[in-house]
Amino acid sequence: MTATAPTAPGKLGDALDPAAIQRYLGELDAWLRARRSELDELDRAALGAGRGAELTGDMSLALALWKATSDRYQLVSATWDGGRVLTQERERISALIWGRLDGATELPGGLAVSLPEAGRLCDALTGQLRSRLALVPGADESAARVRELRAQLERIRDQVGLEPATRRDDAVHTLAGLMSRLQEIAARAERGADVGGLLGPIEAEATTFERDLIVGNARRRDARSQVLSARELRADLEAREAALEKLAATCVATVDPAPRYAVPDVELLGPVPVTPDEIGAYLQRLDRVSQAFEVVQHAYSDALEEHAQLVALLDAYVAKARAAGVADHPDLVESERAARGLLERRPSPMAVARQLVTTYQTWLAKESTS
Repeated sequence: MTATAPTAPGKLGDALDPAAIQRYLGELDAWLRARRSELDELDRAALGAGRGAELTGDMSLALALWKATSDRYQLVSATWDGGRVLTQERERISALIWGRLDGATELPGGLAVSLPEAGRLCDALTGQLRSRLALVPGADESAARVRELRAQLERIRDQVGLEPATRRDDAVHTLAGLMSRLQEIAARAERGADVGGLLGPIEAEATTFERDLIVGNARRRDARSQVLSARELRADLEAREAALEKLAATCVATVDPAPRYAVPDVELLGPVPVTPDEIGAYLQRLDRVSQAFEVVQHAYSDALEEHAQLVALLDAYVAKARAAGVADHPDLVESERAARGLLERRPSPMAVARQLVTTYQTWLAKESTS
């Protein structure tokens, strides 16, 4: 069974419940890890089967959605700040979750989706890739695939309800057809028939239908007036600005030297104009601020990631020393104490910390060969 994007709490504008935020962040983190592993597996399978070029479009979109979701998770996590949130921060988290994903990660056709929609669309694309590569796992494969299809059709039922009245009848008809076919397949499976050949086509149709519904809904929302789009993007940028300020403060307090990027002030853009001759230029300025936010976010998150990797590297060396029975050697003990002390210092002098971790590695190599 593949990973499924978690259900997001609340709705846009809510001051989300802290317990719901914490639960969602944990589930989203687990989904991001599982989804990335699965996409890597599918990429290897596609290349191994000589179908890399054929599947490039869906694979690229799935990876772009994963990247956009991962970047937004970082901002939500920074705003959450371990649970130290008041009403204002919980409203910002709601805006980060339910506002549109916008940044340097380009989605085809200017697709604008929220965090939950990006997760569902990534799920649908991954399911389609698995079906096309015939990689659906499970001990009781047919039963597991039927269960997955039933769950998928329920998601599609919810999505059909969002279709405009002029298109809803066609979508309902398509959904009814899929449900009727699945019911027939499930009945055949219960009678002991081999339904493997019947499941592949309906899986492909269901995942394509779900993807098209999600994309269609996103495109309709993105087709609103430019003024509404600008207001939505500005609200999202304000939420990202607050999250980036926390991320920057955490980084500056953790590592030395830290990046020295200024977080752009969205307020300096002024109010959203309502005249046609001004809104285009305003949207361009919003896009430039969004791109600047991407640069700032990656600079600070990369610096924090380097510190975390250095701690993990020291831990790995110490574990290796214990396995070799030399961890209690005075030089290694003193070297570890000095390195860990600098890594735990706030801010941690990274240049010296790197040297001390390397020193520990050198002592370890010497004592291991003695």
